[in-house]
Amino acid sequence: MFENVGMGELLVILIVVLLLFGSKKIPEIAQGLGKGIREFKKSIKEVEEQITTPAKEITDLKKSVKDAGEHIINPETEKTDKDKTDSGKTNS
Repeated sequence: MFENVGMGELLVILIVVLLLFGSKKIPEIAQGLGKGIREFKKSIKEVEEQITTPAKEITDLKKSVKDAGEHIINPETEKTDKDKTDSGKTNS
């Protein structure tokens, strides 16, 4: 974007900005711009969290439903797993 802008052009732009706004107003403009960028980044982060949190909850819910469905279809799975842990304890 700025490949064709040389040092001379940048100097002219800076002089014009200085003449238009004055030396006291430029730091205020930069500070306002910095606050605006900070708020923008904060808003983006909040939106990302609002999107990812429900997605994680849905994934956890799917896993719970799947586990519950497996126990309904095959209830012996739970007993078998429990028996294995109990037999491991008695052999030790």
